[in-house]
Amino acid sequence: MRKTVYYIQGDGIGPEVWNAARPVLEKALEQAYKGKHELEWIELLAGEKAYAETGDYLPQSTLDSLDKASLAIKGPLATPVSGGFRSLNVTLRQTLDLYACIRPVRYFQGIESPLKRPDLVDMVVFRENTEDVYAGIEWAANTSEARRLISFLRDELKVSVSESAAIGLKPVTEKGCKRLVRKAVQYAVDQGRPSVTLVHKGNIMKFTEGAFRTWGYELARDEFSGLTITEDEAGSGKKGLVINDRIADAMFQEVLMRPEQYSVIATTNLNGDYLSDALAAQVGGLGLAPGVNMSDSLAFFEPTHGTAPTIAGKDMANPGSLILSGAMLLEHAGWGKAAGLIYEAVEKVIKSKKVTVDLATQIKGSTRVGCREFGELVGMSL
Repeated sequence: MRKTVYYIQGDGIGPEVWNAARPVLEKALEQAYKGKHELEWIELLAGEKAYAETGDYLPQSTLDSLDKASLAIKGPLATPVSGGFRSLNVTLRQTLDLYACIRPVRYFQGIESPLKRPDLVDMVVFRENTEDVYAGIEWAANTSEARRLISFLRDELKVSVSESAAIGLKPVTEKGCKRLVRKAVQYAVDQGRPSVTLVHKGNIMKFTEGAFRTWGYELARDEFSGLTITEDEAGSGKKGLVINDRIADAMFQEVLMRPEQYSVIATTNLNGDYLSDALAAQVGGLGLAPGVNMSDSLAFFEPTHGTAPTIAGKDMANPGSLILSGAMLLEHAGWGKAAGLIYEAVEKVIKSKKVTVDLATQIKGSTRVGCREFGELVGMSL
């Protein structure tokens, strides 16, 4: 069976990690299925390479191809911190309605972590991907647009806002929250996970974050009746998938002190960004943090890290995040055996202590290798 995968190499370290990761995916498929399954790779342009060739950072032809695709993978894409073009990642998510960012976080033996028991970390973060402050609805301070909105808020709604403020909006919809929670709960049911935790800041933002919590519980009750229970019901001995919730700032403490108590996390956009990165830091860092952005039709896999321009072209990057994102792609395609080989191979290499610089600084007695060599070592360990 041949499946088509569209790919974007990405900016900065993107081409390096892509060239290290792709051979691993192809070899894992060959090892697992002896030629019965394979991938057809089709390159799409986005980011700096696209601009150099077409004058457009995100060509319409790329969007048209992705709109019809079911599988895609990309490296990191550059975005200026302020000014310049808007985030290509956010634009892709919103344009293609990639509403669920899914980031599994697990421990690989051999990693030396700041935690005493990093082996207890095994969580999957479901982050809403299209709403919240990431919707990009904002105006710079002292612009006519900001002043008009501030005048409306002050005059019509009697809200005290400084005239010199920058203004941003935080849209949160019932549809957006419920479809994200639906995907998280369905995943937990399918995978036999024990709980789904709704993470929010509803004690302060009652009508946005608080609504996420309310709608999440409603979704679980209405669509998964008989399969899910509340935390109180679990405490009384009732069996089922536990749906609970935690305040976002308290959750950062929980995942440090009691990681074994949490399995699947469903949360809003900004919370999910922070929390998934913090979890990754507990088990080796972003260099080993895979992810996927999903709509109802497209699964678009990507590493969690950025473009790392300071080390681009120096053969220093860790391709592990993209390799593991590729393993997720293989699982999603129904080729779990090949994905399992990759997980085992990555762990073998880490245990051998031959790792890229980001991991070498954490693992005592390790030997530092380059991006290309790390990928080759993983391939040889399949």
